[in-house]
Amino acid sequence: MNNRGFSPDWLDELKRKNDIVSVVSKYVQLEQRGNKFWGCCPFHREKTPSFTVDQYEGLYHCFGCKEGGDVITFIEKIESCDFHDAVVRLAEMAKMPIPETSGDENLLKRKKEKDTALKILNLAKNHYHENIYLPAAKPAQEYIKKRGFTRHELEDFEIGYSLNWNEMTNYLLKQGFTAKELVASGVAQSKEEGRIYDAMGERLVFPILNAFGDCIGFTARALEKTDFAKYKNTAETVVFQKSKVVFGLHLLKKLKQEKGLNNIIIVEGQIDVISMHRAGFKNTVACLGTALTADHARELKRLCEDIILCFDGDEAGVKATLRSIDILQDAGCRVKVARLPNRQDPDELLKAEGSEGMKKVLDAATGVIDYYINLALEKYDLSKADQKGEFVKEVLAKLKKLSAAEQDPYLFKIRDLTQIPVDTLRRSLGISIMPTFEKTEKPVLSERINGNKRAVRFVLASILHKKDFVDPKINYDKLLSDHSSELEMIKSVSRVSSLFDRVDVDDPFWQEIIYFNFAEAKGIEKQYFNECVWALVEEKLKAEKDEIMNAYKASASLEERKSLLLKAQAVDKKIRDKNMEGFYA
Repeated sequence: MNNRGFSPDWLDELKRKNDIVSVVSKYVQLEQRGNKFWGCCPFHREKTPSFTVDQYEGLYHCFGCKEGGDVITFIEKIESCDFHDAVVRLAEMAKMPIPETSGDENLLKRKKEKDTALKILNLAKNHYHENIYLPAAKPAQEYIKKRGFTRHELEDFEIGYSLNWNEMTNYLLKQGFTAKELVASGVAQSKEEGRIYDAMGERLVFPILNAFGDCIGFTARALEKTDFAKYKNTAETVVFQKSKVVFGLHLLKKLKQEKGLNNIIIVEGQIDVISMHRAGFKNTVACLGTALTADHARELKRLCEDIILCFDGDEAGVKATLRSIDILQDAGCRVKVARLPNRQDPDELLKAEGSEGMKKVLDAATGVIDYYINLALEKYDLSKADQKGEFVKEVLAKLKKLSAAEQDPYLFKIRDLTQIPVDTLRRSLGISIMPTFEKTEKPVLSERINGNKRAVRFVLASILHKKDFVDPKINYDKLLSDHSSELEMIKSVSRVSSLFDRVDVDDPFWQEIIYFNFAEAKGIEKQYFNECVWALVEEKLKAEKDEIMNAYKASASLEERKSLLLKAQAVDKKIRDKNMEGFYA
């Protein structure tokens, strides 16, 4: 079952109330052709439309990149969110209440706390932003001018300012929220005597937005000398966990929807993100003063698998890069590393060399192994035998994670650097250099392949998609007895999209049934269907004959053998005459 906490009936209703054509049309320009709608796929670049939406069945499918699913899957993919968030968004669009777990007071309480926190945070974000333009915000305005922020960047990132330690809390209290709720949202902190104050007091405020554009917290910079940290983040709350938050994620998602993403650039701080956006590198994000985590990697991979790490050029930046490489690769990302010169950060490089200088750095980004090799070359003096040995040992340790085919080009590169023969390097990796011979003998018994596999899937797909050439007189329960559970599931749904909440639609079997390419039988659908049905009947009749003949061989009774032979001949006649008696409903 794939309903993940929601009943199939409720999910069916959600899909009915969210017409897939209407939902997809908000993201993709569709054109109706016959009974389907077509457009350019939002999940890969293409000029000729290969993305189709079936309104009746509630499905989309791209014949180019093979992406497909129902309206929930579409929202998951296009909004880069999980199943639950996609369901919540669709329920909001359809004005359907989310079913609540009966008697689970903790769940209801947490949902209420989350909703209240988001209301407070979004109000605070808007109010901070309004403050930035007030005469009282002169310290912030001077810093903004010094940094070169434009009005466009102020609006894009919704940068704000906290005027003092109580203006924001007083404003929110007047909106009807309690002091306890303000503290729980992270906007306020409490003093020992029970009073509250603005957690971001007298700082330049950068709102942190999730993928849907909701404010979930803030990071703020002190503008005066302070005994406290220069940067401050919202405390952990029901909606804000620093280890999961990516700064600029909502703008990255917007960019993907509008223009697509070739890669994502990760830098260290918010100021770097803003500077990169100003220079035209709008595919840039940052983590919030914390090391990149597995949660960050998963969040980014939903949007794009190709990542360029562009951390500061100092020692701390190198350490952060090395940690991040493993985390991103474990998440399935393809990683490159851009190295900033002279221990600079992105903001400093852009000020010194502009966007062209940054472009050169990004274009020169290397693969992970090349990055390791370059670091090791800076660390060891290859003119000294002992250091050459350490260099080889360190680099080969990184190569061990690669396949033999991936290792080979680097072995030759290491040979050229060290003059150590490739065979010696291979032995150090534990690779045998002795010739090997593959066994060519075939097994006596090869695996039997079901020649009617395609026929089974064509018939099941035709029944699922309610094709008008499906013969209603056939007893499909008998014909497809080996697939009784699948057939029962297919017959239980009113439309294809309902299967997404009942079966594992990632299974190759269901993938082929759901997205079956009926074009292979175009113009001869009825004939092709009948031939598939007969192929399955013939297979069963042959199996029936084999069973009879096995009984014939095992019988010692002359009368029984005579009777069995007559039965076998009758089955033979059915096969010759293509007689389907016994397979009609």
